[in-house]
Amino acid sequence: MYRHLERRLAQHVREFLRHTYDLDLPKIVIEQPPKVEFGEYALPLAFELAKKLRKAPRKIAEEIVNGLGSIPGFEEMELAGAGYINARLRREELAATLVADERPRAEVPSGKILVEHSSINPNKAAHVGHLRNAILGDTFVRMLKFAGREVDVQNYIDNTGVQVADVVVGFLNIEKKSRAEIEQLARQPRFDYYCWDLYARVSQWYAENKQNVQVRQQALHAIEEGNNDSAAVAEVISVAVLRRHLETMDRLDIEYDFLPRESEILHLHFWDAAFAKLKEGGVLSFETEGKNNGCWVMRRAGTSKSEIAEGAEASAEGAEKGEVAEEDQKVIVRSNGTVGYVGKDIAYHLWKFGLLGRDFGYRRFYRYPNGHDCWMSTAVGALEHPHFGNVSEIYNVIDARQAEAQNTVIEALRALGDNEQADHYTHFSYEMVALTPRCAAELGYQLSDEDKSRPYIEVSGRKGFGVKADDLLDRLIASAKNEVDDRHPQLTDAERTTIATQIAVGAVRYFMLKFTKSSVIAFDFKEALSFEGETGPYAQYAVVRAANIFRKGGFDPQEFGRNAADRVSAGDLAKHLNGEAGNEIWELWLASAKTSYLIDQCVATTEPAYLAKHAFLLAQLFNAFYHRHPILSEADEGRKKFLLATVAVVRRELTRVLAVMGISVPAVM
Repeated sequence: MYRHLERRLAQHVREFLRHTYDLDLPKIVIEQPPKVEFGEYALPLAFELAKKLRKAPRKIAEEIVNGLGSIPGFEEMELAGAGYINARLRREELAATLVADERPRAEVPSGKILVEHSSINPNKAAHVGHLRNAILGDTFVRMLKFAGREVDVQNYIDNTGVQVADVVVGFLNIEKKSRAEIEQLARQPRFDYYCWDLYARVSQWYAENKQNVQVRQQALHAIEEGNNDSAAVAEVISVAVLRRHLETMDRLDIEYDFLPRESEILHLHFWDAAFAKLKEGGVLSFETEGKNNGCWVMRRAGTSKSEIAEGAEASAEGAEKGEVAEEDQKVIVRSNGTVGYVGKDIAYHLWKFGLLGRDFGYRRFYRYPNGHDCWMSTAVGALEHPHFGNVSEIYNVIDARQAEAQNTVIEALRALGDNEQADHYTHFSYEMVALTPRCAAELGYQLSDEDKSRPYIEVSGRKGFGVKADDLLDRLIASAKNEVDDRHPQLTDAERTTIATQIAVGAVRYFMLKFTKSSVIAFDFKEALSFEGETGPYAQYAVVRAANIFRKGGFDPQEFGRNAADRVSAGDLAKHLNGEAGNEIWELWLASAKTSYLIDQCVATTEPAYLAKHAFLLAQLFNAFYHRHPILSEADEGRKKFLLATVAVVRRELTRVLAVMGISVPAVM
C-alpha cells in the first residue's frame, strides 16, 4: 500500500506540472523523510525545476503545495526548508488497509523471466561459496514471484568441462578403477565427498609432473566427443554428484525447474547452429597468425574499432579491415577445434531468448517433497514436458570473476543485432565467500600466525580447503539443537530437531543475504547463529515473541490476524497513531506497510540485502515496542485491541518478508 500511495502522489504531481507549467516529467523523485513526524514522503522536485522555471526552489514548492489540492489518502502537503515538500498520510486510513491486508493490484509486465543460479560444477560436493550463489538466486526468484512475475529457475550444468574431466582422470588414472567400480561408488550417499577428496589429489598429481596435464586434455577431448569410456564415466560421476547437489539445496528449500547440460549443448548441435550464426553475422573471425593462430575469435567486450585503430599494435591496414588486435581478442574456438566455455554460453543464451531455432530433449530428473518436478536436458526426451526458454528477461547469478565472460555473451548478442535481448540480459554479480580465521580453526584447519591476523581465509576446492555445504548445515543444526534442547526439554526430539533446522537454515540464509553483493563475506558460525544483532535468529525470534503474546492472551494468532479489522475501530487507529504520542508506534506501522515497496526496490537494483536490512529494522522496532508497551495488562480495552492489532500486523509482515528470504519461523525458540 505504501508503494501504491507513492505512485498516486507522483501521478498527481505529474499532472499538476503538465497543467500548470506545461512540463512532462516521466520520473518524479520521491524520498523518505528522516523522521516520521516530518511526513511519509519528501519531494525535492523544486530544486530540479528551479533552472527550468527560473524561480527559487522554495517559491516553486509553495506553488505546488498550494495548487495540488486534495489527494485521496493524504492529510496535507507541507513546505519545508529551502524547497522540500513533505507529504503527510492519513495514518488511520493506511493502518486500516494494512490491518485488512488490502494490497492494490499493481500492473505486472508480461513475459517470462529466467533466473539462472547455482551452476555448480558436478565434480564434487557443494561448498559454502556455492551457498551464496544459490541463496541469492533463490531469494531473487521469490521476490519476482511475490511481485507477480512468471519465473523459470534454471541451473546450468557444466558436465563436459575441465573440473569433471579432472575427476574422471582421478578415477581412471590414479585410482585405476573400472566403470563398474565407479558406478558402485556413485550409489553411495556421500559420493560427492569422495569426489571432493579425489579432486584435490588430482591437482597434486598434476603439480608433481607436468606431463600428467596432457592426460587432462585427452580426457576433456574424449568427454566432449562422447560415445567412449571416459564420456560414460563422466556421465556417471556428473549425474550422481548433481543429484547430491539437489539434495543439499533442498535442505535450504531451494528448487529448480530445469537443468540444461553442456553435453546437450554440444551433442544436439546448439553450438554448431550458434557458430554458423556468428560467422554469418561477422561476429567471429579466423586468425591465421600470432598467438591465436588457428583460433576463431571475437572482439573482447569493452573494446571498439576506433580504440583498436588508435592502439600501437594495430596497423592502419588492419584497422581498415576491422581486424582485432591480439590483446583485444577473445578466443571462442581454440586452434585444436574445441569450443571454449564462452562459445557454449553464447549458444545457450541464444536458446534462452528463443533465437537459436533448436530445443533440448527433456526428462524428469528429480522430484521434490512437495511434488514439484525438476527436468533435465537429454538428447531424446519425453514427448510432453513444460516449455522452457524463449523468455523476455534473463538474470544470471554468477560471481564477479565471470564479468568478462558475461559481457562477451552480451556483446555477441548485440553484434548479431539482438539489442533488445542484450538490454534484458542482467549479470547478477556477487563477490566470494571466505571464512573468518576463527571459523577455519573451528573446522580443524592449521593456521599460521599470519593467517590468524587476516580478516578472512580464502577457500580453495582444488586444495580441498573449504567448508562443504552439508557439513556447514549439519554443524549449524547441531549447535542450534543444543540451545533448543536446553530451552525446550518438554518437546519431542523430532520437534526440537525441526526447530533447530529452521533456525540453522534461517541463520545461513540471512547471513548470505545481509551483505551487499559487492562485499566479500567472511563466514562465522558464532555470528550467524547469534540470537542478538543482525541475524536470522533475531528476526525469527521477534515473530515467535509476537505469537507468544497472543497465546498468553488466549488468542489464536492466525485467527486474530484474519479478523483484526473487526476488532479494532477506525477511531482507535486515529486516536493512537496521530500526534506526537503516536509517532513511535506509527513508525512501526509504516515500516510494516513497506513490504511490497522494499521488494520492488530489491528487484529493480538486484540487491536482496535491502530486504534483509528491512527485516532487521522491523524486528528491532517491534522489540522496542514490546518492551515499552505492556499489552496484555493494558486496562483500556480499546487501546489493548489496538496494541494487539499492531502485533498482528507486524507478525504477518515480518513472517512475509522472511518467507521471501526463504526463512521459515519456528513454533518456539
